[in-house]
This record gives sequence, C-alpha cells and structure tokens, in this order.
Amino acid sequence: MCGIVGYIGYHQAAPVCTEGLLSLEYRGYDSFGIATLSPELSVYKHLGKISDAKTSANHLTGTIGIGHTRWATHGVPSEINAHPHLDGAKKIAVVHNGIIENYAELKRGLEERGVVFASQTDTEVIPHMIAEKYAGNLFDAVSSIIPMLEGSYALLIIAEGEDKIIAVRNGSPLVLGIGDDQFILGSDALPLLNYTHNVVYFDDGDIAEIKKSGYRIHNAGSPVSREIATLEWNGDEIRKAGFKHFMLKEIYEQPGAFANTLSSIKHCSDEIKLIKKAHSITVVACGTSANASLVFSYLMESICHIPTRVVLGSEFKYFPTPGTDLVIGVSQSGETADTIAALKLAKSLGIQTIAVTNVLGSSITRVASSILYTRAGPEISVAATKSFTSQVAAFMQIINILSDHSLEVELAEVRRYIPEVFTIDLSKAVAICKDATTLLYIGRGVFYPVALEGALKMKEISYIHAEGYAAGELKHGPFALLSPETPVIGMCFSNSVYPVMMSNLKEVKARSAPLIVIGTEHDADLADVADVCIILPSVSEYGSVILSSIILQLLAYHTAVSLDRDVDMPRNLAKSVTVE
Repeated sequence: MCGIVGYIGYHQAAPVCTEGLLSLEYRGYDSFGIATLSPELSVYKHLGKISDAKTSANHLTGTIGIGHTRWATHGVPSEINAHPHLDGAKKIAVVHNGIIENYAELKRGLEERGVVFASQTDTEVIPHMIAEKYAGNLFDAVSSIIPMLEGSYALLIIAEGEDKIIAVRNGSPLVLGIGDDQFILGSDALPLLNYTHNVVYFDDGDIAEIKKSGYRIHNAGSPVSREIATLEWNGDEIRKAGFKHFMLKEIYEQPGAFANTLSSIKHCSDEIKLIKKAHSITVVACGTSANASLVFSYLMESICHIPTRVVLGSEFKYFPTPGTDLVIGVSQSGETADTIAALKLAKSLGIQTIAVTNVLGSSITRVASSILYTRAGPEISVAATKSFTSQVAAFMQIINILSDHSLEVELAEVRRYIPEVFTIDLSKAVAICKDATTLLYIGRGVFYPVALEGALKMKEISYIHAEGYAAGELKHGPFALLSPETPVIGMCFSNSVYPVMMSNLKEVKARSAPLIVIGTEHDADLADVADVCIILPSVSEYGSVILSSIILQLLAYHTAVSLDRDVDMPRNLAKSVTVE
C-alpha cells in the first residue's frame, strides 16, 4: 500500500522522484523519503505528506535516485521508520512496497551476526542482507538474497559505486517506463506519464538491472524479455484541472467514464459468452468494488436468473468453494491483494476466472483467465467514485447484452441525466449530516448496496460513523440507535418496494430521527415524511441506482468539506490495498 519510484537518466533525480511520489501519494502519506547517488549516497526523509514538503528533497544531487511514500505496516510513522532504509555502512539504500512475512526470523539471524537495526520496519532486513552478500556486484548480491524473502514485495535498490538501479517484483506491482536516454520506475504508471508512454510490467520473480544504457531482466536465474506496452492515459488526467479536490473532479468525470465503459464492454463478446454459459457465479471483491458487485448480483439474478453470490476477497478462502462455473474478481486498481489471492485459489481449483479492473497490466490481469476493462481513467482520490459507477456500468452492460438489450432505456437515461444531478442543492442535507455522530443509510432491493456505498463514502472522508442497512433490518437491532441526534438517509423510488419502503420511513420518523430521503418529483407522500427531500430526475429503477449513488457521493463530499477534512487523503487509508 506504499508507493515507490526510481529514476535514472539525465535529469536531477530528486525532483523527478518527488514528482512521481506526489502522483502516488494516494497509496500512503505517513512519511516519504528519497535517496540519490552523486556518486555518494545521500538520503532525505520527512514525516508527513509529500504535498506539504514538495521541494524539501531538492538539495539532493545526482541523476540516479529512488523514493518511497509510506503507509505504515511495521513501526509507527516516523522519520526513522521512513524509507529508504540503509545497511550499516550506509552504502546501500532500499525502498519497498509490501510485507516481508519472515522478517522477524531474518532479523534475529542478522542480530546474532552483530547487525544493529535503526528502525522497527520489516524492510530494514533487506539492505543488511544485501550488504552481507555484496562483493562488488549489486545485481548478484540482490539475486542471492531474494530466495530468502517470504511475502510480497516490490523493491528498488541503489548502492555507492554502482551506476544502476536494481528492481525486484514479487506480488507487489512494479512498472518500468522507457524514455529517451532515461528510465523511470513506479508502483503504477502514474509517475511515468510525463516522461513516456512505453512501459514494461514486471512479472513475479523478475529481477531487473536498469542502467542509463539499457536494462536486462532475469527470472529464476535466466534472462527473460517482457513485452513493451503503450499507456492509454495521459498526464492531464492526473491533474485537478481547476477543481478543489480530485474527488470532485472524478465525480464530475462520471458521464464520460460511464459511457466509455459501456462502449468497452460492448466489444467483449468472448467474456460475455463465458458469463452466459455459467450456471452460477461467485463475485469476489472488497470495499466499493464489493458494493458494485452486490448491484450486479441483484440485477443478474432478477433479470438473467443466474445464481450470483458476492464474497469479500478476504473471506473467500474461508468459504467452501462450491462447484461454481465462474469466479469474477473485481478490483479498480487490479492490485487488491485479497481479491487476487481469491482468484489464484479459484484457478487452483480449476474454476474459470474473469477480472474486472480499470488498470491495464495490473497484477490481477496476470492471474485471471479473461479480463474486462472499465474505462474510468485514473482515479487519484482515495475515495472511489467514478470507479464505482464504471463497475456498475460494466455489469449493467453485461446484463443488457445477456438479456437481449433489455436495459437500453436505462443506460440511455443514465447518460442523459447524470449532469443534472450535479446541479442539485444539498445544503440542507449537509447541515443535518455535518453535526451528526452517527448516520444510518437505508434502501431495499438493489438500493441496499447503494446504501452501503453511500455510508462507506461518508465514513471514509467525513469521519462520521455511518452504516448502511437493508431497510427491513432496522427493526432487528439498529432501531435502538434512532434518536433526534441520529439522522437517517433513505432511498424511496416509485417501484415495487415503494409501499413497504414508505412504511419503513414513517417508522423512522416516529422515533424522531431526522430523515433525509432521496426520491423523485411529484411525490407528495415523500415530502410529508421527510425533513429534507433530495429530488432526482424521474428515471427507471435501475437508472436511479446510478443517479442516487452519485448524489450520495456529493453529499459525502460536501459534508467532508464543511468539516474541513482532507477529502483526497483521509486519515489511515490508502487507495490500493496491496497487502492481505
């Protein structure tokens, strides 16, 4: 969940690494650090965000450098625990994304041999191990210690007297950008976009030596070649473009992301045939992707009548895997460790797998048998917005094709009416939410996962405790929470569950809880029961899924802004969860 960068070329490395780390800051922002060679090894570390100290490492000189932005796993956030980590002689520097699972055993062995550790991290064992094996060839020294490491890791390593960067990948993402007389490395492609669109995605087990004159890759002791891919994204997509926050920019990008994803899925006939042949489907996902998958489950079972269950990636291995025909793994980044582990387990059992992801060349694309790409474009803010609606768009298009285009009207409605949602005044709803300590979100049927996602967005960025419930479950415990200090946000549209949903809302109102209701115009009953009505364009039930999801994103955003929260980088969170 950390981010790493490396640079070797003709520019000063420190500013390039800082710029790259800024684009990876969504992966972690507890601390950061940079090391350069000039030819001596120089290191700078900073406790706090890169965006608060953008030029602080620019005094480092040299055209070879590595950098790291940290999301703490082992050891508290501090300058000592920040990367890069060094060997005892301070000649070798390492940055690491991942977890060394056997570091305690390795550390004990090193300490018995007289090594003194400076930090609490798992990473620090690596430079000390390299130093023990180093005899003038950094590539050989690194290659000799890699078999001793257990866990997931992407490593970048430099050393005094070596005009190169050594890169290693095992379970954590790492990309090499190939420029004109320069190379840049990153945990994903974002740091590369201002320098090149030609990239190599390393495979697990790859050890690469990158020099100014070129690079070589070995795997299992033998030279290998990797395909050079072309990035589809561009540098403009990772800038705020006048918006105060990336999250707001990405909310407003949803009309294009939705339409682009519909178009992309329309051409995935082979993958859709696999889904059509399935007698049952298991969808594996985490967080926002799990909520999008629940929407898919409701629609798939009600329209296509294919049994579809959703299992959290972290829980998949604890479920007896049924003789299901198909497992679909959903991950925006394509790097979600739990989802990838679930797909690997499914494949080991001989089950057909499909990945749904937003990132070309990501780890999940090397695991799944088939790939479906959403076309949301880069998503920088930690809180997922356009990736959620793009995943739902992908699922709706799959169902549309499988059901002889029964959702064409709904898909057209969404494309037409999303921009209208951006103009809705949420000030009264924000005034209620911002002073709450607990918020409850309720919906029935396909709006239950919308309630879950709305609550997730609110708690992520406002730090207000929020929970989503199926409306019928309130009486099974959560009713005890209702009071004038516990606002409830409900979704009530003119569909088959309208009468019972209206009854649920009246029950909430009878307990004196402030009630915010999302519905459609010309509903007098809704106006009578709600303290605040949020009126959406009148569209079909399934079209309302997308529109209500977006209004809940905006409600969370404006509430968080009113509380002066760090919307794009909420505390304790990182965008890509690359450890289990």
